[in-house]
Amino acid sequence: MFHLKQNNTNVKTEVIAGFTTFLTMVYIVVVNPVILSSAGVPFEQVFLATIISAVVGTLWMALLANYPIAIAPGMGLNAYFAYSVVGTHGGTDYTAALSAVFVAGIIFIILSLTPFREKLIKAIPENLKHGITAGIGLFIAFIGLRQTGIIVDHPENLVGLGNLQSPSVVLALVGLAITIILYTMNVRGALFLGMIATGIIAIFTGQLEFAKGFVSMPHLPEGLIISNPLDAIGDIFHHSLYAVVFSFLLVTIFDTTGTMVGVAEQAGLMKNNHLPRARQALLADSLGTTVGAVFGTSPTTAYIESTAGVAAGGRTGLTGVVVSVLFIAAAFFAPLVSAVSGLSAITAPALIIVGSLMMGAISEVKWSEFDEAFPAFLVILSMPLTSSIATGIALGFISYPLLKLVKGKGKLVHPLVYIFALLFLYQLVFLPH
Repeated sequence: MFHLKQNNTNVKTEVIAGFTTFLTMVYIVVVNPVILSSAGVPFEQVFLATIISAVVGTLWMALLANYPIAIAPGMGLNAYFAYSVVGTHGGTDYTAALSAVFVAGIIFIILSLTPFREKLIKAIPENLKHGITAGIGLFIAFIGLRQTGIIVDHPENLVGLGNLQSPSVVLALVGLAITIILYTMNVRGALFLGMIATGIIAIFTGQLEFAKGFVSMPHLPEGLIISNPLDAIGDIFHHSLYAVVFSFLLVTIFDTTGTMVGVAEQAGLMKNNHLPRARQALLADSLGTTVGAVFGTSPTTAYIESTAGVAAGGRTGLTGVVVSVLFIAAAFFAPLVSAVSGLSAITAPALIIVGSLMMGAISEVKWSEFDEAFPAFLVILSMPLTSSIATGIALGFISYPLLKLVKGKGKLVHPLVYIFALLFLYQLVFLPH
């Protein structure tokens, strides 16, 4: 089924690769509930929804695309969901925001079945893609710094340095130092191991307790968040969430496609610069996003941490099956995860480091060409300052074709970009954001 011999691998290697990938990305079962619960979604709901979406997406990728690529709720998109969507757009609650995720997932499924997906990816300027990635990285790193009190509100400068003698700040800085050292030493699962080390310190300093134990049966306190697709579509119109749906869709397409190609290249799975079974692979992410929204989590994406499993020898979907089994096992440890997530100093280092890794995309921007560089700069700057990924994307899409027209290069811009620019301009001027 997995064609192990044809891919020059074996069961033992694939199992080890699966464990390696899981250890590098399991932090998401802690961090994602922390972020989304701040938007009002019950912690237990997000915890199990995170695992369900990861298992569904990863198993689809494993069984139908036969790739060693894991799927789970994406960093950045969860922050956008919690801090930019919920509470805005006419008092949007988390159920309406999940409706936007659900609709974006359905559209992504449709696009994955048509050639339009490839046209959309090719239409978006490369510098805007890099700017969006870097901007999201800066945004989530900023969130990590604020959650722990390292950065605090300032009456004159908007933000300032927090109290470095505060126990939570000290713990966060120690945890960040430990995790950075582990990551620098190329220790597999550095983010997860960093959280464990920080948690142990928190226990000895009296900041972490396990009042509810360690193990419990998985459950969904809210049941299905979305049970009627028509109601979800109605929420989009009622709260004017068109730009939100588009932002979820756009970022997910870029993130997933880029990650899949990168992992496939590392694994030697690309054929003549083409990704075989690309349609099945993209359906894995879109299906994970749709199912995840039904249960209560933000959009899923392919995880770049899958490269750790590839480096360990993973070449087939058997790696993904192992990852899925381990996620299922993790579902029984909700009390443990809940206790850990209650202390932001444990999870914030992961946000800060993931943000720094995403900032690497900034080096790909053509800074020597102003008409290419400024739209990317605008995206990167505006995301953390406005606390909105959608606003950053909108400003980038509006400024890019405008500068190209002034430069006399208007014909080089894809017609879809002009359409997006007009839609975003209308959204910023006339719709709540």
